[in-house]
Amino acid sequence: MSHPMKLVVVGAGGRMGQTLVRAISENPDVVLHAALERAGSALVGQDAGTVAGLRANGVAISDDPLGAIVEAHGILDFTVPDVSCAMAAFAAQARIVHVIGTTGFEDKHLNRLEAAARHATIVKSGNMSLGVNLLAGLVRRAAAALGDDWDIEVLEMHHRMKIDAPSGTALLLGKAAADGRKVALAERKVAVRDGVTGAREPGTIGFATLRGGTVIGEHSVIFAGQGERIEIGHRAEDRGLFGRGAIRAALWARGKKPGLYDMDDVLGLKD
Repeated sequence: MSHPMKLVVVGAGGRMGQTLVRAISENPDVVLHAALERAGSALVGQDAGTVAGLRANGVAISDDPLGAIVEAHGILDFTVPDVSCAMAAFAAQARIVHVIGTTGFEDKHLNRLEAAARHATIVKSGNMSLGVNLLAGLVRRAAAALGDDWDIEVLEMHHRMKIDAPSGTALLLGKAAADGRKVALAERKVAVRDGVTGAREPGTIGFATLRGGTVIGEHSVIFAGQGERIEIGHRAEDRGLFGRGAIRAALWARGKKPGLYDMDDVLGLKD
């Protein structure tokens, strides 16, 4: 494509929003078309570049989503489920790309995203990194190869400000393990252990959540067998990798037909 892709960043004042603004500034194939914050935010009217720690870029942070997406090609959105659903509806109206890195969705939200994906080209992932999506593929294969007598545990740690648990990435990895075993994660997931729990139920997929400090994201999947253990993991060392992944997803989705896609599609990792 000869013209840069015009992108709108939602939640431009947040940690990931600022990361996205910086990532866009580093990539000649994209340009920051608009930056959004919620109505009433003290950042409305401020320069999005300055807020992200860059030089001023002339894009004032706005609280008007409809105005922001006029003539835009895509939306980058790492916010909260209700906001992401509202933005998906706007993306559907405008028939543009919507890249969603938001986590914590419930079924009611997913139904709204599926409806929007009839007209919008949506790429949604609990993690935009190449490494994590490769890891999910390895987890799927390991789970398929190892019998039910191997216990599966997913361990994750994030910074103290993260509001959902387990992380979207941990759930992505848990789902990969469940897919490998051809079972439903919802039926096998154990996310809380407290008190006298009894022995570990065979076939379950356990989650352990750590929170503290400024950790960007650490995940490991443990396969514990009789007398031996396999651990595979991923550490994010730079939040920018998620921004770069989101831009890669947006560029991939440009010109694709409407639908709900994930990073396996973008990275060509489908088995």
